[in-house]
Amino acid sequence: MAINLQKGQRENINAPKFTVGLGWDINNTSTGTAFDLDASLFLLGEDKKLVSDNHFIFYNNLESPDKSVIHTGDNLTGEGSGDDEQIKIDLTKIDSAIQEITVVVTIHDADARKQNFGQVRNSFIRIFNSDTNEEILKYELDEDFSIETAVEFGRIYNRNGEWKFEAVGAGQRDGLDKFVSIYQK
Repeated sequence: MAINLQKGQRENINAPKFTVGLGWDINNTSTGTAFDLDASLFLLGEDKKLVSDNHFIFYNNLESPDKSVIHTGDNLTGEGSGDDEQIKIDLTKIDSAIQEITVVVTIHDADARKQNFGQVRNSFIRIFNSDTNEEILKYELDEDFSIETAVEFGRIYNRNGEWKFEAVGAGQRDGLDKFVSIYQK
């Protein structure tokens, strides 16, 4: 049975191969313009910076150089139930330089479309075992991010050889560019 996490809570992943699923719905009071939410991952070294530019995984770079992290593609609408985007992670292939994977969701063209996470509901991140499909953990974002256009959902990190997940739930207003500036060397 999956563990439902609260903000700040940490949990062991205990699976060498797993999938990160992200989902969301749009409030009916939206701007009338389609929402395009995008999942991005930053594969970081011990210095909390990208191992290389190729370790920034997003809709224009779907695979890490070692193929341990594979984004299955951009969902342009978020329609339907379940995961809207998925990222497959294989820790048996991961470069030893990677010590943390930060999972961020942003709204594409949020400023131009006058959109923010206050117009998004039922947001979640979940991790499930890729071999058994058993859900390991889930974190549902329950805060109202009424001015934020980007949210760090969580981070997967290596602590003494064990991979763990931390539910972060930290929003900011400056979109994906802000996260890129934080994590780029």
